[in-house]
Amino acid sequence: MNASRPPVVAGNWKMNKTNPEAVSLVRELIAELGASPPCEIVLCPPFTALTEVSLLLGGTAIRLGAQNLHAEAKGAFTGEVSGDMVRSTGCTHVLVGHSERRRLFGESDDMVAKKTRAALASGLSPIVCLGETLEERERNETAAVVTRQLEVAVLGLPPDAVPRLLLAYEPVWAIGTGRTATPAQAQEVHALLRARLGERFGESGRRVRILYGGSCTADSAGDLLSQEDVDGTLVGGASLEAKGFARIARAAGAAR
Repeated sequence: MNASRPPVVAGNWKMNKTNPEAVSLVRELIAELGASPPCEIVLCPPFTALTEVSLLLGGTAIRLGAQNLHAEAKGAFTGEVSGDMVRSTGCTHVLVGHSERRRLFGESDDMVAKKTRAALASGLSPIVCLGETLEERERNETAAVVTRQLEVAVLGLPPDAVPRLLLAYEPVWAIGTGRTATPAQAQEVHALLRARLGERFGESGRRVRILYGGSCTADSAGDLLSQEDVDGTLVGGASLEAKGFARIARAAGAAR
């Protein structure tokens, strides 16, 4: 981790937590972390809990994110949520192109690019997710896959949008499997992404924060965060338990 890039720990709750459960978890997190946590924290509850969680986070430095958004600003898209709707709940961030959205809901690189631009147009900071499957890694295609995803979703953005951008490297083979990329594997991909961002956007590209998003736990966080180009974590299952999530946040704070 580089001291010039403040660490970020984002918690993706996925399809978990009813509103009462979300309230309980946030209260536990605030009790664990205090109003001024050791690093930048972004919580991404389900859409249904965003407003209630936003109210609880008022007066703290913890930020709120959504898990998805639609590429269009409004229209006849039953069941979808626009960037402006997300923003109106108090969100500052939104996940874009999570591997589950790509794999389970067929989101293409082009769709991820449209959603990234929609997020920026609504004043949100997109956390753009990239990553390879196990089959792609075994075929030594990791660099080609993540570079393609980056090219389509990010490298065509205007330079003034780059400071609001975050990336999350998600090795798909390490999500929900109990497997984690080694610190060296994570660093290799993060360094590749940073180099490509630097080639396109110069110093502002090199300052984009890149999170690791493959089954990070309180036990694995420290070693991952010690890597030069790992600027934080996108946490899935471990974000559903306050004490463990707080340990990851403390590890990120200590690594800066």
